[in-house]
Amino acid sequence: MRNLLLELRYDGSDFHGWQIQKDDITVQQIMTEAFLKVTGEKVNITGCSRTDTGVHANMYCCNLHSESEIPASNFPNALNFYLPPTISVYGCKEVDDSFHARFDAKEKEYIYLIYNGKYRNPFYEKRALLYSYKLDEKYLNEIVQIFKGKHDFSAFCNAGSDVEDKTRTIYDISLERENELVKVKIRGDGFLYNMVRIIVGTLLDISNGKIDPSSLIDIIESKDRNKAGVTAPAHGLYLNKVIY
Repeated sequence: MRNLLLELRYDGSDFHGWQIQKDDITVQQIMTEAFLKVTGEKVNITGCSRTDTGVHANMYCCNLHSESEIPASNFPNALNFYLPPTISVYGCKEVDDSFHARFDAKEKEYIYLIYNGKYRNPFYEKRALLYSYKLDEKYLNEIVQIFKGKHDFSAFCNAGSDVEDKTRTIYDISLERENELVKVKIRGDGFLYNMVRIIVGTLLDISNGKIDPSSLIDIIESKDRNKAGVTAPAHGLYLNKVIY
């Protein structure tokens, strides 16, 4: 039995996230069906992270156990033949039997794309948040440094989360602009449910004057979700990198 690590990217616009669901189409479901067509095996595929409906991935990692003798290097083309254009496998390798795509991940990096133009851009529809108001990314880049380090991020976690330990470490966070596109990049040892989207929503609420930037430390220390900003829409979020 071989343990295979797959690397893929996907446009999440048409999927209800990664995790298999009873009545909705998900990336995990489509991947499982493609693997069955390639090898004849019905396998359990373990993903590195759950993603919400509409969230994208520039790099997503998953692993599975297979008895197939197909060379690892042949799997990307074989799977892509059966996958829709919105999902692409670009890497496959054998790993130790004990490897787990989720629990062995040491760091993850997310990006959130904001299209800061006056009018909507059809090329960023469902791929970036349209925000037509003034956005000073240099000013916000100074403010977000408060998030760096180890904190209890309860205030930046969806209220419905059942995770008990909400302490996470942010290694790096920044905003950068390329013309009308503003990219929020955040890298850490792990993320809570909707954490990145709530951080981005809080930054937008600071930008539009709804939240005083000097209160950010108090918001973090309060551990109160009601004190942080709105949850930014899912379609601007990308899982960008997974580090093992």
